[in-house]
Amino acid sequence: MMTLDTFSFQNKRVLIRVDFNVPMDADFNLTDDTRMRATLPTISKILDGGGKVILMSHRGRPKGTNDSLSMKHLVPHLSKLLSHEVKFIDQCVGDAVVQMTNSLESGDVLLIENLRFNAKETAGDIAFAQELSELGDIYVNDAFGTAHRAHASTAIIAQFFEGKKCFGYLMSNEIENINKITGDAKKSFTAIVGGAKVSSKISIILRLMDEVDNLIIGGGMTFTFIKAMGGSVGNSLVEEDKLDLALDIIQKAKENGVSLYLPSDSVNADQFDNDAKTIYSSVENIPSGYMGLDIGEKTISQFSEVVLNSSTVLWNGPMGVFEMKNFSHGTKAIAEALAKATQKGAYTLVGGGDSVAAINKYSLSDKVSYVSTGGGAMLEYLEGKVLPGIAAIIED
Repeated sequence: MMTLDTFSFQNKRVLIRVDFNVPMDADFNLTDDTRMRATLPTISKILDGGGKVILMSHRGRPKGTNDSLSMKHLVPHLSKLLSHEVKFIDQCVGDAVVQMTNSLESGDVLLIENLRFNAKETAGDIAFAQELSELGDIYVNDAFGTAHRAHASTAIIAQFFEGKKCFGYLMSNEIENINKITGDAKKSFTAIVGGAKVSSKISIILRLMDEVDNLIIGGGMTFTFIKAMGGSVGNSLVEEDKLDLALDIIQKAKENGVSLYLPSDSVNADQFDNDAKTIYSSVENIPSGYMGLDIGEKTISQFSEVVLNSSTVLWNGPMGVFEMKNFSHGTKAIAEALAKATQKGAYTLVGGGDSVAAINKYSLSDKVSYVSTGGGAMLEYLEGKVLPGIAAIIED
């Protein structure tokens, strides 16, 4: 398989699938450019090799054209990141786009319009993929965040670049780092799984059960487990139809010799608001009218100790409603524990949108081993699924 380091890019049009699905405020200012910065090594490599860069991506889930989701809003920031003028065209296929790519000179960068303005992108339409393929001589997939989607630009297009396709550095790094915790993870291996619902994480929990030594459960899904065990959780979030599933997970952990850690205490509020009235309680005795929104100090101490005694740690999902300052303490403490464990020599991988947002919020992204840019893609890869965007490159 060809790689970025084996291709010659001189005077070649290099079509790169990036993941620029980045958040912006009402004034079109980027609020998190992590995914854009992550692609800079790949873009720079091609520019340094004399290539002509054509970037394609999606933003959001538009139903047709939507100016607020146009890629044009990214041009100023991308130009700043590259210290290089970025050209833009408000189309993604067609004669005008082909002509513009043909007029590029070595060292030029062109960003095309949001791929999802055309419904054929998510449909995986082969004719649309072929039209996109006319924009480049070489195809590079550097969009790990969309690798689990069999869309036109992420998987279908690759068939038109036989012998002229490869992964970008971001994609390669994602695969290499996630592989470090699948099968050959250094013991003791701890997985921290948080977030709102058990149902959204069941597949990864069951997959990890065959790999980990310790499984830490946090966030809103905690209360489905606690209620299943007979606890009183007040108005906390509970998936009533997943109570038996929670008990099955507890039993499977026992059978596999996995140490399962659930919160022991909780920070509770009388409403879902940063300024709500708060009380502390044991996690199984939350009063009626209150909901658990963060883990308590005893839990923080226990979870942190487990993390600090681990050689490999995977973190996916916050411990509470960290977006609200008064309920962010638990998530911040776990992020800090990961940083300390890394400093001690542990391999730490952070993945999933909320976990990445948290590690960035607390300025600790450079204090852990690796921060994955893919949420759903990372989870599906860890589950052992074949990701279309990866398979399309390696199957040549």
